[in-house]
Amino acid sequence: MASTSFFAELKRRNVLRAATLYAAGAWLLVQVVTQVGPVFSLPAETQRWIIIAAAIGFPFAMALSWFYELTPEGFKRDADVVSETSITQQTGKRLDRAIIVVLSLAVVLLLANLFASRRIADGEAVAPGKSIAILPFRDLSPNHDQGYFSDGMSEELLNALAQVKDLKVAGRASSFHFRDAGDDLGAVGKALGVANVLEGSVRKQDKQVRIVARLVQVADGRELWSHEYDGDLSDVFKLQQDIATAITDQLRVVLVGGQKDHLVPELTANPDAHALYLRASETFARRDGAHFPDAIAQLQQAIALDPKFARAHARLAAVHVVSSNYVPVDLDESLKQAEAEAQAALALDSQLAEAHAVLGAAAQARRHYVDAHVEFDKAIAIDPRDTLAIGWLGLLWSTTGDVPKATQCYDRILAIDPLLPSAIAWRASSYFRDGDNVDARRLFEQSVALGLSWSEARFADLEYADGHKDVAVARATRGLQAHLAEFPQGTAAILAQGIYGDDPAARAKAIAAVEAYLATKPKSVAGAAPWALMRLGEPARALEVSALGPTGNDTLMYRDIWSFLGKDVRILPQFGDYLRTVGIAAFWDRYGPAPGCHRNRDGRYACE
Repeated sequence: MASTSFFAELKRRNVLRAATLYAAGAWLLVQVVTQVGPVFSLPAETQRWIIIAAAIGFPFAMALSWFYELTPEGFKRDADVVSETSITQQTGKRLDRAIIVVLSLAVVLLLANLFASRRIADGEAVAPGKSIAILPFRDLSPNHDQGYFSDGMSEELLNALAQVKDLKVAGRASSFHFRDAGDDLGAVGKALGVANVLEGSVRKQDKQVRIVARLVQVADGRELWSHEYDGDLSDVFKLQQDIATAITDQLRVVLVGGQKDHLVPELTANPDAHALYLRASETFARRDGAHFPDAIAQLQQAIALDPKFARAHARLAAVHVVSSNYVPVDLDESLKQAEAEAQAALALDSQLAEAHAVLGAAAQARRHYVDAHVEFDKAIAIDPRDTLAIGWLGLLWSTTGDVPKATQCYDRILAIDPLLPSAIAWRASSYFRDGDNVDARRLFEQSVALGLSWSEARFADLEYADGHKDVAVARATRGLQAHLAEFPQGTAAILAQGIYGDDPAARAKAIAAVEAYLATKPKSVAGAAPWALMRLGEPARALEVSALGPTGNDTLMYRDIWSFLGKDVRILPQFGDYLRTVGIAAFWDRYGPAPGCHRNRDGRYACE
């Protein structure tokens, strides 16, 4: 009875109407703030406090509606108008009308959101206004031989703008893919999900440089801003800072801390050292293994000109740490040099994500997987957009068997740089492992079209699974070339025929080719050797070779061990001991075993 009486009192005092109005109004306010706020550069913290204030205000609004009535003469205490029934009724009607208006606005906004969501589902999403792609600047130098320099200018601007909060910046591989986009900037915006494009040119002659930059809104091709900058090579970083600041001004992005004056870091005071760094970086970005010795020499020369050039040390470390994947090298010596240069870089600048990533990659190459994970975490904490560190972390999870976590890394990379060929190929492999051959084929084809030749070696497994044996052999022959630099010419075709062909003699010939290579007793075994033995039906021999020590490319074998292609390896009785020998068990002790694996009472791991 008491509760009924209380409810009636709430109704009489219009508290229920006031609660409905407040809730609807607060919801509408939150929707407007979260959608319109970014347009006016309203900080996320301010938006958050508005939402909190709306929640805190609810009990106060209810208390006000309990004690006061809104009358034509203003607010009055409820006790003073309790007998004025008509006034109370009029107040209720006013609140009803207000509720109807607010709810109508809420319905309109909800329908607008649903329409926008439908457009997103249909692939018609509108890119955020604060988003940009930095296209490679054109080389207008007299001899057109400064492409490395103009590309470097673009990349350094991209890296600087990527550090700006609330600004979406398309990754390097994706932006540079549209080098020859011409006037079709709408296609660039649609492909990369950006609303603006920065394009321009660089003219370098002797020590003088001219940079012309133009910011274009891709939706209508309208030029938002353009400017011409002149200076000498010692002014390069200042010119880049001016361009970056002008862009953030145009896009109404708020710079924090010292970004207004130091958004583009001054890497070195020596222009010649900077030019050498840009040349080597171009080689590294293309993973042009044949010219890695040139890149190493250029970076060493840059460091000789400026011993405090931290990024040159870090880039030299990066070239050393990946060398074994592309050219025959002494693996241990390359890793030692990579570690030394990375430590030198960190001694000069402790916030270099690339240096931490290299230390992680070196630790992984040595099969020190726990140390690798620690370093990758440090790199990503410094730069959450560092696709190199994220990719290497993905390879770590792939190597240690946690394919779902590896896939999360590849998806994270593709959200930053959707046309990065290596991430596309690894994501395709994940689809194939999960039985999604349609999406796997789509991404494998895309990676090949983007020029990633080694992805054909993985594509071959899909072709074979789909019944295209001859195509599988052809793809494997082309794709395996990148992994067989230490083998005799023609080995790729021999291995492809042995793995994907039907002739037992071809299989025997392929095994013999691998054993002939191993008989030379290489100091660092190529990763292709144990992988090929595993794929040729020799799982025990594959583990024996792999257990001898780190190979030049361990991930080549581990990619298949954790898929259905490696079942014969995983069921071997010695597999548990092998996991301990190569360091994977130690990693699992720290982070937990891979899906499908478990630890027995004796401490040994077993897998399905």
